[in-house]
Amino acid sequence: MTTHSVGIGSVKPNELWAYERAPMIIYWELTNACGLSCRHCRATAQPEAAPGELSTTQAIAVLDDIVGFATDGEALPHLVMTGGDPLKRPDLAELVAAAQARGIGVSLAPAVTPLLTREKLFWMKEIGIQAISLSLDASNAEYHDGIRMVPGTFDATLVALDHAAEAGLAVQVNTLVTEATAPDLPAVYDVLSQHKLMQWSLFFLISIGRGSELVELTPGEAEKWLMWAASINRESPFRVKTTEAMHYRRLVSAPLLRAGKSWTEIEAGPMSRGFGIRDGNGIVFISNLGDVCPSGFLPTVVGNVKDASLVELYRNTELMRSLRDPEQFKGRCGICEYRNWCGGSRARAFAWTGDPLESDPLCPYQPKPV
Repeated sequence: MTTHSVGIGSVKPNELWAYERAPMIIYWELTNACGLSCRHCRATAQPEAAPGELSTTQAIAVLDDIVGFATDGEALPHLVMTGGDPLKRPDLAELVAAAQARGIGVSLAPAVTPLLTREKLFWMKEIGIQAISLSLDASNAEYHDGIRMVPGTFDATLVALDHAAEAGLAVQVNTLVTEATAPDLPAVYDVLSQHKLMQWSLFFLISIGRGSELVELTPGEAEKWLMWAASINRESPFRVKTTEAMHYRRLVSAPLLRAGKSWTEIEAGPMSRGFGIRDGNGIVFISNLGDVCPSGFLPTVVGNVKDASLVELYRNTELMRSLRDPEQFKGRCGICEYRNWCGGSRARAFAWTGDPLESDPLCPYQPKPV
């Protein structure tokens, strides 16, 4: 047994997991215009763009600012252009080209609407989009289309998935996990196993926006489904990860620690890229209006890119700094030996308690005081 299994919380994370300098990923909601009306939509998207969205000139100024995260030649954050539906943004191609000219890699999160054609997917590959994400929330049209609120979306998603593979685009598929959808996860996995994708992300509902109308899993049920995800991840043809269920990292790493694996060995494993990343620590979010938040699911505004530097807002605002300091976490998260690796969902803590530093209510783990 290595010393790392004794007090994980006391182990300083690898410098690659320390995000004081820059986030790993910037999620940028280019617009809240969208042809869907999803029941769990964080953005409460609408058919047309809201007044006050960033202009092309303002958006390019944000890209110039992002370059400031790497003043000494360090790696720049990766940019995920999302929405709403980014395909509803008329200047999308111009913004992608501007990002790439500045050395910023770009992925896209398009909505599955008639705008997402085979030709458009090939166009994405041609202009240098590195990856896309698609959502599949059920194993059949009845359930999926009931969530997306537009008939035909399930079939169109599978078609888009195959067209993306044909175009050579890497794809992440996102699946919503709620009390109602969780029992369908094995069937969704079976459907996805018949298609080509890079990664499957299980998004454990945060009750904000329209998502407040849906029901989250209990902690015990969440743990059960996370253990199931860990079990299939060993044989899956694609990676399986979670969004806003950070304690998946505990479940995956704990058996390795018990088996005597060293810190170095765990660092080299497939899960290590996600260790430590959470709302405000490795992630930052820009809304369609320019508001900056720790993540799209923790909608506490720390400033606006129209009148402040994203670099400064991420690095130096009080909320962002506190979210990067597990020593400030409260309750079980504050004493948990996995707090550096996991850290819990700060968004769910905020949604349930109003305090983003409180314990993640979805995690049932009773920690050993460190």
